[in-house]
Amino acid sequence: MPAPAPVSMRSIAFPPADSANAAHLLNRLAFGPRPGDVAHLLAVGIGGWLDEQLYPDRIRDTAGEAALQPHAIALRSPRDLFAEYGPPPGGARSDTVAHRQMAEANRDVAGHVMMSALARHVASDRQLLEVMTDFWTNHFNVFLGKAADRWLTADFVEHAIRPHALGKFEDLLVATAQHPAMLIYLDNAQSVAPGARRPAARPFAFGPMRGGAMFPRPAFRPPAPGGTETGLNENYARELMELHTLGVEGGYSQQDVVNVARILTGWGVTRPGPMGMGRFGFEFHDWAHDYGAKVVLGVPFPAGHGLDEGRRLLHLLAVNPATARHLAHKLCARFVADTPPDGCVDAAVVAYQRSDGDIRMVLRAIVATLDFWAPETRTARFKTPLEFVASAVRVLGAEPDTTVRLVDALQQLGEAPFMHLAPDGYPEAAAEWMNSGAILTRMNIVLALASGRLPGVVVDLDAVVPLTSDYGELVRRVNAAILGGQGSGHTLEVIRQQIDDLPNAVSARTMAVALALGSPDFQKE
Repeated sequence: MPAPAPVSMRSIAFPPADSANAAHLLNRLAFGPRPGDVAHLLAVGIGGWLDEQLYPDRIRDTAGEAALQPHAIALRSPRDLFAEYGPPPGGARSDTVAHRQMAEANRDVAGHVMMSALARHVASDRQLLEVMTDFWTNHFNVFLGKAADRWLTADFVEHAIRPHALGKFEDLLVATAQHPAMLIYLDNAQSVAPGARRPAARPFAFGPMRGGAMFPRPAFRPPAPGGTETGLNENYARELMELHTLGVEGGYSQQDVVNVARILTGWGVTRPGPMGMGRFGFEFHDWAHDYGAKVVLGVPFPAGHGLDEGRRLLHLLAVNPATARHLAHKLCARFVADTPPDGCVDAAVVAYQRSDGDIRMVLRAIVATLDFWAPETRTARFKTPLEFVASAVRVLGAEPDTTVRLVDALQQLGEAPFMHLAPDGYPEAAAEWMNSGAILTRMNIVLALASGRLPGVVVDLDAVVPLTSDYGELVRRVNAAILGGQGSGHTLEVIRQQIDDLPNAVSARTMAVALALGSPDFQKE
């Protein structure tokens, strides 16, 4: 299906496309500039750059595809990953060689899953798509370490998140709700109507975690025909309303949570069976569904309906005004300020409601607000660890190598991709990341990066900051290359003082680059 025609941004009255505004836009709607990005934005204009980025399929992404290749194992089908890295046939004792080898192999796969996200964030020319993929991945958080999600998380991002990251929110909501990664993570795959009776032919299912590994239930022993299954699970229903749509103040009750859980009974997962037969996928189990009447947010759901009432529920939530405001607030917090201005939120709400939840139109409205361009918002956000690492690598024109070692930097900083255990996702507010220990760790990381000693990254500093023995000129070059020419007088003076006594130009350049990357001017955006 062809992409829709772009909505032109050139008719919007943006501020002049100078280097300061270009840097601001690239810091908010991209993971920071790479060498040449500011010049390109100045050439096409702010509106032209947005036109490009809002329709990423029209951008040839050679760099992003190349960066992904060393981690292509992460994008293999979940069935293939399970067949190769899943539990040994018939199970295994936790102290066996087979178990230890399986655990080690799965750790390696997990590293490539994490690195596949980071590599594209760094290298891709489709930067707004990368930023929004990260935003929605965090919004619809799943945990890579839970059960079968070790084989499902990359597929979740690739097929549920990425295709809809700039599309209609309702499509994104449905895709995440029906993906096995979410169904397993928040336990909806286990939720059945009280008293539901499973058919005699029981499909393959996973047993409990043992020593960090997942094993099949032994010998495929189904319960007696007509056996009773119990257990309405409210986990997904609650997070669907509190985190994914309405927000904590969305006006729903505990009874609404229960009824949402009842509506979503039967939303389950097909799983590979013996010898890798079958696949992971969404499957509606009619035997597990609660066919009774329900009421959610005052809207009746008559008795006798199955899968269709789940889709009706998701539509009801997607178009709810509380959802529009909850999402608008989160998006303005991401792109404008931790405590977003009311004007930005109101503009985003209007755009959401007028466009039936079109994410492109919401972003368009946010960037068109005075709040987005206001001087006080230029340093209103503090980069998260992911934003910090990705932007530092990008600004140096560096490339992730073929290993997964760059993920170690994010693990040190506490934001390894897909490793947040709770469903609320990683925090994005500055207060959650600003402390003396974190700042010191960041400084150590950029010092290693500037000196070419950060594992997992290939840096050519000569191409970004040409060597000079004139330390005054060196500071000017660092300001231009690393800080976009926007370094404060205080920051530049600190850099000059710290390098004055260094014995040679190479060590002075290393220190100057590291200090610029570790400065508030770089870490705030």
